[in-house]
Parts: sequence; structure tokens; C-alpha cells
Amino acid sequence: MKRSKFLKSSALGIASLGILKNLKAEETAISETKMTLDEKMQVGFNHLPNPKDRIMSNSVLIKANTRGHADHGWLKANHTFSFANYYNPERMNFGVLRVLNDDFIAPGMGFGTHPHDNMEIITIPWEGDLEHKDSMGHKEVIKNGDVQVMSAGTGIYHSEYNANKDQHVRLFQIWLFPNKRNVEPRYDQITLDTQRMKNNFMQILSPNPDDEGVWIHQNAWFHLGDLESGTKITHKLNSPKTNGLYAQVVEGEFKVNGQTLGQRDALGLWDLEEVEIENITGGRMLLMEVPMQLS
Repeated sequence: MKRSKFLKSSALGIASLGILKNLKAEETAISETKMTLDEKMQVGFNHLPNPKDRIMSNSVLIKANTRGHADHGWLKANHTFSFANYYNPERMNFGVLRVLNDDFIAPGMGFGTHPHDNMEIITIPWEGDLEHKDSMGHKEVIKNGDVQVMSAGTGIYHSEYNANKDQHVRLFQIWLFPNKRNVEPRYDQITLDTQRMKNNFMQILSPNPDDEGVWIHQNAWFHLGDLESGTKITHKLNSPKTNGLYAQVVEGEFKVNGQTLGQRDALGLWDLEEVEIENITGGRMLLMEVPMQLS
């Protein structure tokens, strides 16, 4: 599938799924911190497309240092795809994967109450603890080793704060376009058995409520692996006819189908049934298999 097609799909998804409302909410939350002019100038500095992103006809390479960056003091964020004040027309999405934010939140700080609708939102902390409150009545703390999911559906309000006053929290927040609109909002959170990730990609998300991990309203599967140096794994897609695979390095150095990826680098692939993954230094990788077209 050509990249231009899923970029076009993203534009359609923005109009049909209310993403602009969600992005505006994020901008509002950030504006409440009273950014200085210098801080504003740092938001989304890397707007221009990177001509080296494309390495093969069925892949896109995103190096960590080419992501959009925002530094608000209390929040340091790296945006894989266009988000808030970071806009890059060549980086709108990967299929239905619309947002992948790598956030670093200072002690005691966070996002005030803000709305979402018609979006599947997944939060994975890597360091520290994140306190979550929402309009459905949930008050939870999400820790390293947990995975949280929200189906925003008809609409929710929530807040997210660093639960600690003496240490930062670092997390991925991931948004996927759903395959069903206006569902009843729902919340789920699980603690992973991290031992099962050793030299293995463990499923942490799927479309099936009875399957392993959390579930969402989308034909997507996430796997998380913690691999030792020299480990080689062949990973097969669940739905290769419709889905692509976005391989995101969390830490360490990997090779995916021969392409070397460093810490926080990523490689998106489509039109294939499996990928060959080799760890070089020891480290963690998140695999996100997602539909390449909006349903």
C-alpha cells in the first residue's frame, strides 16, 4: 500500500472522528501552564518532512531525533505524528495509529481535566507512576509494568498527573482511530507479567475481550518484548492482508528486517506477513500491528 493512501485516510479520519476536538483539548491543557515565548518557539520545531524517512517501498523509518519536540518545563514531549502545535504533513499517522507521544512529566505535574471522544487511548508508563481520574468515576495509579486503555466513545473527561512529588514519570500515550463510533466509554488497566517478555514478544492488546491483554475497538494487536543481546525472533502478523506493523524501540538497539534501529527509533512496515527482529544490545521493543485503512 502506498504511503499517500494512508496519509489521505488520516485526513478523512480527522474530519470524521473528531480528532480536532481532542487536539484542541491537549492544546488547552498545555496553555494552562502559561508558556513563555521561548517555550512556545520550541513546540513543533521540526515541521519539515525528512526525505530519508522512506527506505523501501513498503516501509517508513522515523529516527528518534527527527520527531516533533515540545519543552514546557514540566512536560517534555516527543511527537511521532503531528500533534498540538507540531504539524508535519508527512507525519500524520501510520494507518489507524494516529498519536504516539513520548512524554516526560515532572514531579507532581500533569494534564488538567480535558475531554476526548471516539478514540482508543492506550497509556504505557516506563518510569514512575501516573495518577488518572475520569468522568466514569475511576481514580487509578498506572505504574511501570501496567497498561491502561480507554475507549473514549461518546465522550469522557479525564486528568493525568505524576503521582509522585520526588520523581518524574515517563510514558507512551498512543491513540488509535476506532472501528466503531459512539460506543459506551470504558476503562481497563492490567499489570503485565514481565517475566513472560524475556526473549519473547508477549501480547498486551488485541480486538478480543477474551484474549490476552487489554482490548480495544479496532483490529489491532500490540506485543511487548524484553530481549537479550543476540536474540532473534520471527514475528508473524495476525492480519497481514489489512494490517501493517509499527516497530518502536523503547530502549536498546535492534535490527528489524535488516534495518538498524537505536533507542526510540521506529520502523513502520506493510504488505508483509512477518518480520525478522534481532536484538543487538539488550532492550525493549513495542510492536503495534494496526489496520492501514480506516474502516
